[in-house]
Amino acid sequence: MAVLASLICSYEAQIAPVVPLLLEDLGMTLATYGAISAAAALAGAFAGIVGGRLTDKVGRVRLLIPLMMLTSLCCVAMALIQSPGQLLVARIVLSFIDGVAIASTAPLVRDFSPRMGRAQAFGFWTWGPVGANFLAAAIAGLTLPMFHNAWQSQFLIMGGVSLVASLVVAANIAELSPALRAKIVQTERTAVTVVDERRPARVRDLLVHRSIWAHVVGIAFWLVLYLTLTLYGQTMLVQTFHMGSAQASSVMMVFWILNLVTVVVAGRVSDRLQLRRPFALAGTAMGLVVLLVLVWLLGRESVSVSALMVTGLFLGGLLGIAYAPWMANFSEDAENIDPRLQGTAWGLFSFLVKGMAVVVLLVVPQVVAMSSWQVWMAVTVACMALFGVAVCFFGGPWRREDVRAAEPAAVPAVGSAG
Repeated sequence: MAVLASLICSYEAQIAPVVPLLLEDLGMTLATYGAISAAAALAGAFAGIVGGRLTDKVGRVRLLIPLMMLTSLCCVAMALIQSPGQLLVARIVLSFIDGVAIASTAPLVRDFSPRMGRAQAFGFWTWGPVGANFLAAAIAGLTLPMFHNAWQSQFLIMGGVSLVASLVVAANIAELSPALRAKIVQTERTAVTVVDERRPARVRDLLVHRSIWAHVVGIAFWLVLYLTLTLYGQTMLVQTFHMGSAQASSVMMVFWILNLVTVVVAGRVSDRLQLRRPFALAGTAMGLVVLLVLVWLLGRESVSVSALMVTGLFLGGLLGIAYAPWMANFSEDAENIDPRLQGTAWGLFSFLVKGMAVVVLLVVPQVVAMSSWQVWMAVTVACMALFGVAVCFFGGPWRREDVRAAEPAAVPAVGSAG
């Protein structure tokens, strides 16, 4: 249910498949659209921080369910916009509500995931944001021709699907008590308490650890490529290769197919070995090679659709190898500091996602206008390389031998060095 909630919350925010149509119908430039989306992302960034703290204090489900239903109604309202100003208001409202709601989903997955299965669980959670990209692209590719390229159709479909799924989640989702959430679960049979109940959970405890800052800075760089493809993937293909919107959505749909598989498979293997950092580094290194191929293709005058699909297929798959183990690594590093701050930690992550979206939305149109999409994608290569450097500063072992050696040791208590 947490995975389904993550999928719906992420799907409700999708707009990339209809951006080329919106630009034409509302008379907007790419820069105007970027500024509107940046303002919405900024609202979502602050919503992530608010939602992260509230989910630790109020509870995951109490926050999630009503906001999911409200966001589905916002999607229907999106179909009524007639000007860039109305688009701005609608996206800000939707982004803020959705940002608070989605901040509850990753902590929910953590609550029900012992460390022996944490990466695989987060791999399934990743089906939310990644699956939303796939779902939105697939539905747009299939239904836009049926509705004569009317972009309003996508928001009406989105609202209907989201409302039905919200009711399903509300009827089936569960939540742990605060006392159980405060424990670190190693396996289904073992729980280790690491908190002093007399001491309040403090955000400062997270921010004084080097490993948390490494995660924060590293994933910020990693998100540049992901957000570029999520926010501008179809637009990049339309402008570079003169595709139609439906065909561009079909190409982007293929990008996410292998990713949906590798996030779970890599997570499962990572759990069996209880290693996180090697997977994050290996997936990033191999992904960089394929990303360089994509940069080269963007500079060619004529490229076949099949070549783009194959390149995107492998790039998405390799990035999935890095992502699920990273999520488990981040969760465990934050948990070692204070398991009561999981919602806060993932709220910080949500803030980063939206904050980097602001940067991407504002910077990409300027770079593309002055140069080309190929130049911007070369920038994403450098950002991915910097994430690889940050991996070296995360917590956790590099080798299986180190895992075995650490097994008898107790989980570090609050306030110990990370």
